[in-house]
Amino acid sequence: MQFNENPNIYLFNPTCEYAVANGNSTWHPNKILQKMEADLATLPLFFAEENDIVIVPELPGTEFTDRLKNIGITAPLFKTEKELRANPPAQINKLCPWGWSPAVHKRLESLKPNCSPEFKASRVYNWHPEYRDLYTKKFALQLLTNVIEKYPSEYFIEDDEVSEVCKTRDHIEELLAKWDKLMVKAPWSSSGRGLQPITKQPIHPKVWDKLLGIVKEQGYAIVEAFQNKELDLAFQFELRNGKVNYLGRSNFSADKKGQYLGNSLNGLPDELDDDVKDFAETITEHVIPALTTEIGKSELAKNYEGYFGVDTLIFRDKNGTLKVNPCLEINVRYNMGLLSLYLEKLIAPHSKGRFRTYYNPKKSFYDFCQEMSIEHPLVLEEQKIASGFFPVTAFSPGTEFGAYLLV
Repeated sequence: MQFNENPNIYLFNPTCEYAVANGNSTWHPNKILQKMEADLATLPLFFAEENDIVIVPELPGTEFTDRLKNIGITAPLFKTEKELRANPPAQINKLCPWGWSPAVHKRLESLKPNCSPEFKASRVYNWHPEYRDLYTKKFALQLLTNVIEKYPSEYFIEDDEVSEVCKTRDHIEELLAKWDKLMVKAPWSSSGRGLQPITKQPIHPKVWDKLLGIVKEQGYAIVEAFQNKELDLAFQFELRNGKVNYLGRSNFSADKKGQYLGNSLNGLPDELDDDVKDFAETITEHVIPALTTEIGKSELAKNYEGYFGVDTLIFRDKNGTLKVNPCLEINVRYNMGLLSLYLEKLIAPHSKGRFRTYYNPKKSFYDFCQEMSIEHPLVLEEQKIASGFFPVTAFSPGTEFGAYLLV
């Protein structure tokens, strides 16, 4: 493997959309989200090389790094923020937070002077207020509109089912009358948080409070027709110097409320209907060129550098015909779908697996790992996982959140 002479510095901050929405450089996530970020802090190691640095609240034990060695991974350097501030590397290649925001620019400010001239000249070296709109679901909606107008396809969602921007209760009620069931989304949110499905009428007063709270806090809500979902797909891209490069496709799963659960690895799930699998292959050929071209012409290409993912939704319409929403959301950051493309390399070619995140207030991730390691013993073939359980984040008795592979 070729190394950058100077290290990249990685930081796991998946709450970046909330920080962008808030806009204040002093913003902090609430306690439960802080705990989640802390417990999953080692995740960026899979993007890092041996001489890179991953910022963690506490250094992982040798048990974790030894496990990584068993599957052929030499861990990068882990350092605390306190240690980095006291003793920063004299030369840094670039800063790689999970996602950019005014808050993370402030947090990493002391490291910026030591970065490479290339990074200092990049589009992400400083934050500008106009970047805020690139992180909203409204931006994704504008791209969706462009895609279905300019690249008409029988496979795409119908015009009269495209999401709308709602600023009033009346408008939401109007769409409820039109579509019967709704999915209401906060413009800035991630991993399925900030979502409210509406599947029963009349809407409960507490639900109205939540919907109107989104409008009050963020200025508007994005309202979609609630679809008969068959499959969630995400297309992964990288932007460099205004050029969009397609990296691959990931299949993720979410619960009924839309919250992220995990990703399939090494292909679509076996239990999926053949017609859905075939449709997923067919639409990929239509969606990628359209997204690549439209994003390449957008403000995102002018103002961002790095990875991003586009979530799409395959669903059945009222006639049972398979359709796709080719641009449901854009995640302008590293994301779990991108990570899953890297994790696939750890699995034996003939095996299929799942990447899952974990949180259970009644059981620590540490206890969960002990149980799963016994129930699903790890089987390796030439340092690749053929079957079994493998934790991909560090854990100790106090760890509540985690992530793992089950092959």
